Amino acid sequence: MINQHSQSLRLKLEPLLSKVEKPSRYIGAELFGETKGDGSCVLVLSQDNTRTHEPSPFVSPNPVPPVPNVPLTSQLDVALIYPDVYEVGAANQALVILYNIARQMQGVGVERAYLPWIDMAVLLREEGLPLCSLESVRPLKDFDVLGITLAHELVATNLCELFDLAGIPLLAAERGEGVPLILGGGPVAYNPAPFAAFFDAICIGEGEEAFAEALEVLAQAKEQGANRADQLQALANITGFYVPSLTQNTVERRIVQNFADYPVVTNPLVPFIETSQDRFSVEILRGCTRGCRFCAGGMVSRPVRERSADSVVAAATQGLATTGLSEVSLNSLSSTDHSQIDQILRRLTARYQETDIKIGLPSQRLDAFGVSMATLVCGTQKKGLLTFAPEAGTQRLRDVINKNVTEADVLGAVSAAHEAGWRRTKFYFMIGLPTETDEDIIAITELANKAYNAAKDAVEDSERGKVRMSLSVAVFVPKAHTPFQFTGQVSREELDRRVRLLKASRLHKGIDLHWHDPAAAMIEAVFSRGDAPLAELGIKAWELGARFDAWSERFSLAIWQEAAAALGVELSELAERSFAVDKALPWDFITGGVSREFLALEYQHSLTGALTQDCTLGPCSNCGVCEGTVKTALAGKRG
Repeated sequence: MINQHSQSLRLKLEPLLSKVEKPSRYIGAELFGETKGDGSCVLVLSQDNTRTHEPSPFVSPNPVPPVPNVPLTSQLDVALIYPDVYEVGAANQALVILYNIARQMQGVGVERAYLPWIDMAVLLREEGLPLCSLESVRPLKDFDVLGITLAHELVATNLCELFDLAGIPLLAAERGEGVPLILGGGPVAYNPAPFAAFFDAICIGEGEEAFAEALEVLAQAKEQGANRADQLQALANITGFYVPSLTQNTVERRIVQNFADYPVVTNPLVPFIETSQDRFSVEILRGCTRGCRFCAGGMVSRPVRERSADSVVAAATQGLATTGLSEVSLNSLSSTDHSQIDQILRRLTARYQETDIKIGLPSQRLDAFGVSMATLVCGTQKKGLLTFAPEAGTQRLRDVINKNVTEADVLGAVSAAHEAGWRRTKFYFMIGLPTETDEDIIAITELANKAYNAAKDAVEDSERGKVRMSLSVAVFVPKAHTPFQFTGQVSREELDRRVRLLKASRLHKGIDLHWHDPAAAMIEAVFSRGDAPLAELGIKAWELGARFDAWSERFSLAIWQEAAAALGVELSELAERSFAVDKALPWDFITGGVSREFLALEYQHSLTGALTQDCTLGPCSNCGVCEGTVKTALAGKRG
């Protein structure tokens, strides 16, 4: 139940809702909301808008594997936070999974929080109100643990805003007893140095098992009255946790031992407002060995581990029935690579053929997306958007990045999709890739035009007017633990020139062109391969007004330049610097699974355009991952 202090805060916060752009961001009360530790009840709103606990008809239909529980007389209070607005964070699958784990643990209470938009932040400061949790309207500074997802490199200023609104010191070194422990984790944590000063501990790798172990350790520590230093030492003893205040020569990434047996959360929180991903998600496989040399996810998530067709279909069916959503998304880095994807799609399509349910496949491989696959995705409902990622316009540059996709693959996939009934496609390319030339830039337009013409040729004359195509061009950002970690980003001025060249090329008027801001990409590159002093840069930019830098309408290069000048930092030098393959890197103490020797060799291969085959389709590539305890685990045979 909500205590008197929280009820008082609620009464002060409610009048603010009429003054902000989207009040629904701040009221929670979703289906399958916060549960007790035993998962036996759900938090709901009564008719008079007071919160009460009532029995839930959906009691953990597929609980996580047994998590450690110990008899406790006190409760460990945890708030999971996504440092962006509600409609972005509510769709984050990592938060969904960790929330489900925590709410099933005895002795743990879990709630959530998101970063308020600018208008609400202004009001909170004007009224002198703290940032609170969504479920019980409890100040974040009153929790024992705050777990924060680091989803992208442009999060530094949002972290500062979050801590300031919560009344928590920005830097871990300034926090004493009684202040929540701040834990971080997520995709960018593989190079924790730029963000380390903000966190007491950072989880490197996959968080499911590590998170449960951390909560058990911290719950016991609270029971025993352990101080902050002892709690941090206990976290450092858990595989996968990096504690910046302690000396750790090597931190080994954490990886889930039996991913295939780890159940899908089929009763996630269901918001009553539209989010960035209004669909039920099933992660059908984890890991990718295609070997794209720019892709951090494909390197650090190895080895490949697949869920069986039976478990995927069962989870999708149960999740759709439980949530009432009208679309299921079969997620992974490369879903069409699943060894049983044909079976999965056939079974789901047959089940939902006569309904409005859509089956989404967000990551199509061009060389796997043939006529059969195009026909199966979403059955007869082809109103959605198909996305393809050739990444580069010429075969030479696709070989440099080890894309293993030909122009024939691209055109064949487009023709197959449109023959099967699709009418809307989107293509992803990058500019600024290593060794890129003007010829490669112009070839993006040429390939897009060929694809558009292939799409038109594949449909009846009466349907040609319905064909729509968009072209999204990202800026290459070198990432840690990839073969391209050694190379710097192309200068912003040169990237601007290449964007102008692309815009001036003869793109068919029926193709919509979108591109990533080179200035924002430069800041991403600064943080993606940065080191410890960058926390100061993030703080200074925040003090100058930077917020929500991942939102194009909010990003200001001028603010970042002013912050850099105040600290004597040159942004372009940090983004464009290269590293010798035989020199130490700021993130070398993190073991990402793939060996450094493999990354260096792949970098050398990129310079000659030599290809490396997917090891699930051929011989071992000697990347070093399978030397660990977790091996490649396929549900069937690929090929």
